[in-house]
Amino acid sequence: MMKKFKNILTSLLGILLLTVSCQDDDPTVGDLLTPTNLEVTATIVGQDANNPNGDGSGVVNFSASADDTITYRFIYESNQQTDPTGTATFTFSSLGVNTYTVTVIAFGTGGNSTSTTITVDVLATYAPPAELLEKLVGDGSRTWRIKSEQQGHFGLGPVGGVVPTEWYGAQPEEKATVGMYDDRYIFNADGTFTFVTDNTNDDPVTDVSGTVFGRVNLIDDLGGSGGEINGADVENLPYDDFSEAWALIAPGGVETITLTGNGFIGYYTGGSHTYEIFDRSVPNELVLRTTDGNGEFDWWFIITSAEPSENSFQTQYNNLVWEDDFNTNGAPNAANWTYDLGDGGWGNGELQSYTNDANNVIVEDGMLKITAIKDAGGNYTSARLKSENLFEFTNGRVEVRAKLPASQGTWPAIWMLGANFDTVGWPVCGEIDIMEQRGQDKNTVLATVHHPGVSPGAGDSATTALPTSTTEFHNYTVEWTPTTITFLVDDFVFHTVNNDATLPFNADFFLILNVAMGGTLGGDIDPAFTQGTMEIDYVRVYQ
Repeated sequence: MMKKFKNILTSLLGILLLTVSCQDDDPTVGDLLTPTNLEVTATIVGQDANNPNGDGSGVVNFSASADDTITYRFIYESNQQTDPTGTATFTFSSLGVNTYTVTVIAFGTGGNSTSTTITVDVLATYAPPAELLEKLVGDGSRTWRIKSEQQGHFGLGPVGGVVPTEWYGAQPEEKATVGMYDDRYIFNADGTFTFVTDNTNDDPVTDVSGTVFGRVNLIDDLGGSGGEINGADVENLPYDDFSEAWALIAPGGVETITLTGNGFIGYYTGGSHTYEIFDRSVPNELVLRTTDGNGEFDWWFIITSAEPSENSFQTQYNNLVWEDDFNTNGAPNAANWTYDLGDGGWGNGELQSYTNDANNVIVEDGMLKITAIKDAGGNYTSARLKSENLFEFTNGRVEVRAKLPASQGTWPAIWMLGANFDTVGWPVCGEIDIMEQRGQDKNTVLATVHHPGVSPGAGDSATTALPTSTTEFHNYTVEWTPTTITFLVDDFVFHTVNNDATLPFNADFFLILNVAMGGTLGGDIDPAFTQGTMEIDYVRVYQ
């Protein structure tokens, strides 16, 4: 029987029951039940008395209920979402106020069904910037992947957290066997999103099967079978390539990728299938965040549109010639370290005064801790250790395992200076910065060399994303040979410069460890700053 319902607008709740038409079949067919009393509501995000069509994000949450129902399917044009709880979210991105009709089907036993339609008038105001569109789709289509070689390329943290992978971040290639790294995500200019489950297939036209990775129970949304349960994960779930639709929205001003149906990136988490763009500053990279369907965690992904390069680094130096593991509590080992003391800006407009006081530098719990402190008078103190005249060397591999301070305005550095600095000065002596971090960007580290050909100035420098630099320990390495100087984080090469006889990198250098405040790289200091610490697990030199 066909029933017509008039539009009902409940302004207090912001819930629409609009133009519902329903086909009720005979409620029983033998032992088979057909759903009855199907009702659907639509809640436009941001809708209130002043914004009857929503906040402009175009997001609408649908909820369905019916008697004798096993599952529900929501359909808008070619986009479908199936959910046994009767909930779905669609994002409508056509600019202005537009009317959309969504069909909802309730399924009972034996496939019997009842259907309903609901119409909504929705406002969409966000027009993505051209540079973001170009980054996503290029000249019409662009393929992305999880940046598996990057520390912290996949991980989790608290819902609403702002520190990527705060609770867990995957090591490079850690998830190589679970069915994620061979997936590819293709964003097309026509709004289609293609998920390739195995990019290594010989024939991408006829061979469209692969495996995917996701959260236990939530991944059941995909309807596949098989896979391997490992704790809270399902690994290598067999699944075919598929297509959905994608759109860019900006709820609350946050640029966000939304995918229809069961579209996902990296690790299936259920939920709204929306991915906030946390950072898009690095070329060919995006840092994404999504909340899982349980509302339990935020999941983080680093994706890249560059295919992996051969980056299996092989060191020339394996003989350990010098180390400090910081295993004796108290002051640092005087046989290994001395200090630079005082203030004066250190040539970079820095604000700290360096001391050898235990408040600023101490070994405890197996770590060297260099702490920058703001005193009661608003002045800053810190420490700068060096191996000058104690350990100096030419060529080798230096590896330092460290966790960096998190506060704005701190400028941690692990570096080397030419041993002839006192006689020839800088930059003639040469400088090798194994790791520095800007005070305004705690998700990135940089490596640099300075010599008269590139300095004064920025030097020959490169950066790499490292969103867990302040929450986890990482290995910062330089391989210094007569022909090259190679910089790595967690064995990942991100910067290489040439060396030759014309450069100052063919004589002895000494090590320096410090935390500066403000200055050219530290920038503005957080007014609420009290102290920040760089912790170092070890320093090792191989030749």
